Amino acid sequence: MSLVPFESLPDHARLWCFGMPRAPGADVRARLLDSMRDFVSGWTAHSRDLRAGVALLHDRFLLVAADESTAGASGCSIDALTGRLQSLGAQLDLELLDSTPVWFRDGSQRIRSVSRPEFTAMARRGEATATTPVFDLTLTRLGDVRAGRFETAASDTWHRNLLAPD
Repeated sequence: MSLVPFESLPDHARLWCFGMPRAPGADVRARLLDSMRDFVSGWTAHSRDLRAGVALLHDRFLLVAADESTAGASGCSIDALTGRLQSLGAQLDLELLDSTPVWFRDGSQRIRSVSRPEFTAMARRGEATATTPVFDLTLTRLGDVRAGRFETAASDTWHRNLLAPD
């Protein structure tokens, strides 16, 4: 069986992060996690089980991680993952594969997403600064999440490029 508790995966586990534009209700969250656990239970690369886990952070971010020390994720296995997410997103009316928004906490600590140009405009208006907490969905190792790099100040991530004036 490929599915393991997310917490048991090593820091070097490969990571995929997916944001949702809205926090789904409890029933949708349960269906999302059940479906992804079912997928990961049978996830393979070149006929070898991928030891992997799934987590949902802040009710907005789906994380999938795989320990590649025994079998590495291949192009086909990654395609299978994105295919499952695309299908699941259509079933649950959730966009799971859009990597273009900027995810951040606003002044009231709510998680929001906006386009990159809108985030830059917010920075020009002083609504987003170097200390604005942002979520970095480009991380590729589980250890980065555990080290606090998933939610961090905009100045500490690629988001700092959106703070600079044109």
